[in-house]
Amino acid sequence: MKDFTITAHTGCENTPDNSIGSVLKAFDSGADIFEIDIRFDENGVPVLSHDAPKGGEVKLDEVFSLLADNKGMLCNLDIKATDGIKAVLLCAKKHDLLDRIFYTGITEAFVESVKKETPEISYYLNTDVASPEDHSSEYISSLVDKVKNSGAIGLNCYFGNVTEKLIEAFHESGLLVSVWTVNEETDMIRMMKMKPDNITTRKPSLLKTMSEI
Repeated sequence: MKDFTITAHTGCENTPDNSIGSVLKAFDSGADIFEIDIRFDENGVPVLSHDAPKGGEVKLDEVFSLLADNKGMLCNLDIKATDGIKAVLLCAKKHDLLDRIFYTGITEAFVESVKKETPEISYYLNTDVASPEDHSSEYISSLVDKVKNSGAIGLNCYFGNVTEKLIEAFHESGLLVSVWTVNEETDMIRMMKMKPDNITTRKPSLLKTMSEI
């Protein structure tokens, strides 16, 4: 029995990023969570987009309608801007999804905005993590303190920079660790041995299979 969640990265299983097809594929992939990138159009409407919206993007409201009908799935909103962040909260309340969504992409520059505008939505802190060879006890302790002081539920970072020592320290402090983006089988095996709380991948079906071996 796996002791971590699987997040289907947007564009999972060779679907277009931030598309309805990607969301539907995630539902069928065996993932526990699906990820979408969030920005805001010229009217302040939350849309699925990694870069500045150009028009025609999928609206968050449409995705939340689908999520509301898929009771077993959670949604990771990877926030790329906060200029209209309150609209995310309103949309989540409309669909009664506050207990099924959370943020990643929250840098230190975004923290105050999300805490003020959407206090009901939990978030991971995205911050640079040093290379494993630089993971002294002092460094890890300072990273734990940074995440804890931000009000985040945990750390979201590149998988290549995590170590068992780092993950253990976060767990001892009651914080979570989520890693991205793990697509190769050998990396999946290595990450599962380290026991993070979440692994994000563009190949959730493969990771699901690997977790059952």
